[in-house]
Amino acid sequence: MISNPYPLGLRLHGRRVVVVGGGAVATRRVPALLDAGADVLLVAPELTPALRARADAGRLHWVPRRFVPEDLDGAWLVHVAIDDPLAAASVSAVAAERRIFCVRADDRTAATAWTPAVTRHGPVTVAVLGGGDPRRAMTVRDAIRDLLAVRLAPERIAPTPGRPEAATAGGRQSGRVALVGAGPGDPELITVKGWRLLTEADVVVADRLVPGLLLDELRPDVELVDASKIPYGPSRAQEEINQILVDRALAGAFVVRLKGGDPYVFGRGGEELLACAAAGVPVTVVPGVTSSIAAPAAAGIPVTHRGVAHEFTVVSGHLAPDSPASLVRWDALAGLHGTLVILMGLKNLAAITATLIAHGRSPQTPAAVVQEATTGTQRVLRSTLGEVAADLLAVDIRPPAVVVVGDVVSALDG
Repeated sequence: MISNPYPLGLRLHGRRVVVVGGGAVATRRVPALLDAGADVLLVAPELTPALRARADAGRLHWVPRRFVPEDLDGAWLVHVAIDDPLAAASVSAVAAERRIFCVRADDRTAATAWTPAVTRHGPVTVAVLGGGDPRRAMTVRDAIRDLLAVRLAPERIAPTPGRPEAATAGGRQSGRVALVGAGPGDPELITVKGWRLLTEADVVVADRLVPGLLLDELRPDVELVDASKIPYGPSRAQEEINQILVDRALAGAFVVRLKGGDPYVFGRGGEELLACAAAGVPVTVVPGVTSSIAAPAAAGIPVTHRGVAHEFTVVSGHLAPDSPASLVRWDALAGLHGTLVILMGLKNLAAITATLIAHGRSPQTPAAVVQEATTGTQRVLRSTLGEVAADLLAVDIRPPAVVVVGDVVSALDG
């Protein structure tokens, strides 16, 4: 006789959780553990770029080697996220000896704990167990999420004009790509349409800026491709990402290219659409909430404000102002009176601010830097154009971060 599991909500804040494995499964599970405030110890010889970024940012502890029993010292829970049955069994055996609940990605029947299908709606978290059937749990979870969102009949997917969608005889969409903007960081800021497409995906190709909790809600059978482009670190070439989208779609899969912010705001979505179009793959584009507007807003800064700024300019700062490859007219931007929003500009911020000042922008112009906007780790630095680069180093602000320059920075103060 198989007994029913006992449902329980674990309060993991500050408690050690060990994750064994650094691949796609761990990439999906770790964000929810971090969101719960767990002290995550990740044991794996290698990590995906997304997990490496979290380790480098100090969000988790990484031990770059294979598992040893001592790794479970002080642990409250262990997630085994490897596909080697013998290695997984050895970890769960150690957990059983120490009476630590163990989640097994490779074998649910051998696990002492299961991860449910989860949906979050504000302060409400719904976890569904399907009696060992992940698809049943996901189906029920999705129905509950629709009810919570009061969105019982979302609109049908609209394809890119001129590129009709492909469908199987049963009507299910297949052999296509959706470029979906995931928003600035808060998983609830993805659009309803974007989330719905994510639940239908066979393959998800995700960059490092997508909200990690969205990956935790994927079906277990979804192929997750980590296409993280970590600045000055390991990354996939854009051509490789394009080829992955095309190859998976031509094989009949529905591929969601999940991107932080909006696909067309420094997201290289246009290149991906052109690659798919050249291969005859239908593409749907779902706009996302761009961090260029959302990050300032989350920090209490409107990019426009009556009597203060009638325009705002969004610019990439990934190249220094004196770089021959730069397409930005920094001298012209210095002469504008409106708001300047700089993405990917932390590395070159000292050179950027010096160039703006040299071409006439006042060093007393208010400036702000917003790190990891709309997330629980959001940080805001307020300064001036002349001091912000130095202040940035003093408080150790790191990417992803958005820089805002203009009088709007202080428009709502007081």
